[in-house]
Amino acid sequence: MNAPTAASAFVPENVPEPRFEDLAHLPGMAPARIKMLRTIDFLKDPLGKSMALVAQYGRVFRRQDFGGWGVSLIGPEANELVLFNKDKIFSSSLGWNPILERLFPRGLMLMDFEEHRVHRKTLSVAFKTEPMQHYLGELLKGIEKGTADWGARGTFQFYPAIKALTLDLAAASFLGVPWGKDADKINKAFMDMVLASVAVIRKPLPFTQMKRGVEGRAFMSAFFAAEIPKRRGAKSDDIFTHICNARDENDQLLGDQDIIDHMNFLMMAAHDTITSSMTSMVHFLARHPEWQEAMRDEVMAVKARHGGLPYAALAEMEVTERVFKESLRLIPPVPSMPRRAIKDFVFMNHHIPAGSHIGINPMVTHRLPDVWPEPETFDPDRFTPENSKGRHKYAWVPFGGGAHMCLGLHFAYMQVKSFFFTTLPGHRIELGEGASGEFQMFPIPRPKDGLPVRFVTR
Repeated sequence: MNAPTAASAFVPENVPEPRFEDLAHLPGMAPARIKMLRTIDFLKDPLGKSMALVAQYGRVFRRQDFGGWGVSLIGPEANELVLFNKDKIFSSSLGWNPILERLFPRGLMLMDFEEHRVHRKTLSVAFKTEPMQHYLGELLKGIEKGTADWGARGTFQFYPAIKALTLDLAAASFLGVPWGKDADKINKAFMDMVLASVAVIRKPLPFTQMKRGVEGRAFMSAFFAAEIPKRRGAKSDDIFTHICNARDENDQLLGDQDIIDHMNFLMMAAHDTITSSMTSMVHFLARHPEWQEAMRDEVMAVKARHGGLPYAALAEMEVTERVFKESLRLIPPVPSMPRRAIKDFVFMNHHIPAGSHIGINPMVTHRLPDVWPEPETFDPDRFTPENSKGRHKYAWVPFGGGAHMCLGLHFAYMQVKSFFFTTLPGHRIELGEGASGEFQMFPIPRPKDGLPVRFVTR
C-alpha cells in the first residue's frame, strides 16, 4: 500500500510506509498470510480482541490490519502524547485519510497544525454562546415534537428512532429548515458513508459498500452546493449560514468546496456520534433505573427553579452529565483514533520510526483497571469532583483532546441534556422483550438489535 498523499501543506508528502522489518523490534503480531482475513476476524469482536492484545503484548505493540503495519499505544499517557501532540509528531490527516479520504476529505479532523488552527477558529463562530442559545431553543422544540408519541408506541427500536430524531434536529440547528422530501436519502447517505469508512474493500467497485459511501458523499455534496448561494450574505441563526459567512484571519470567506467538506464532516459527527452516544446512555439507564430516578429528580428541580431549561441552567444538570460520561466511558462513540508519525519518537522505551501508523484506543483505555477500578461496573459517581481528583487528564477521551478536541463537544452535551430534560419527567424507560445488550463497536457503536425499549408514560 502506498503512502497517501498529504492533504495539507503542513505535513510532509513522502512519509515512509512502515514494513514489518521496521517494527520487528516491538512486541506484537506476527505477519498474517491474508491480512484482510485478520481484519475481518478483528471486526467481529474488536473490544475482546483489543483487550487480548494488550494482555499479551502490553501497552505498546505492533499490529497489522487491511491498511498494513502500525503501532497501538494504550493508556492515558499514550493519549496525552498523541492528542496533545506537543512536539508536532503526529498527523491527524495522514492518520484518518486512509479511512475517510474518499468520504469526508478535508473535514476539520483531517487537517493539521496551522491549517487546522485557522479553519477551526473560522468555524468556531457557529458554536459561540449566542448561536448556541438559539440551537437550544430549536432542540427543545424539536425533541418535544419528535418524541410526542413515544409513550404510545409500546416497544420500539430506540436506535433507528433516535437516529431519525437527531437527523431532524440537525436540520433545524444546522440548516434552519426541514430536510423535506430528501430526509430518507440523507439518512441513508450518511449511514453509507460511515459504514464505508471501515469497509474491507477500499475501492468504490460496483456493488461494494465503498461505492455506496462515495455515492452518498456525492449526493450530500450536491445538496450543500445548491444551498450555499442562498446563504451567502444572509442572516440566520443556523450553523450552515454562520459557516457560509464566516471569515478567516485575513477577512476571507471560506470557499464553496471548503464549506461542503466541513458540512459533510460536521453533519456526520453531529448525527452519527450523538445517535450512538444517546443510545448507549438509554441502554444503561434502562438497566439502572436508580440513575433514571436520580436524573428525573434533577430535571424536576431545574424545572421548579426555572420553569424550563434556559441555557445558563445546563450546568445544573450535573447528574445527567455524570451518567453521560460514564456511558461514553464504556461505549465511546469513536472507539479508536488513528494518527501517523511524521517524526521518529520514543514512548515507554520503545523507538517508533517516522511513518508509523499510530492508533490510540479509548475503548480499551476506558477499561484499564489501574485507571478505572472495577471497569465493567456502571458507576457515574466516578465523575464526581471528589472521585475525579488525581485521575489522569487523558484517561477519558471520547471527544479526543488537544487541538483536535471535538468542536461540537458542548453542542453534544446540550443535545443530550435537552433530550432527557424533555423525556424523563413523563416517561420511565424500560427494556423491551429480548433486548440483547450487544453492541457492534465499529465504525461507530450501535446496538445489534436496535435496542428495543418502552417509554412508559408516568
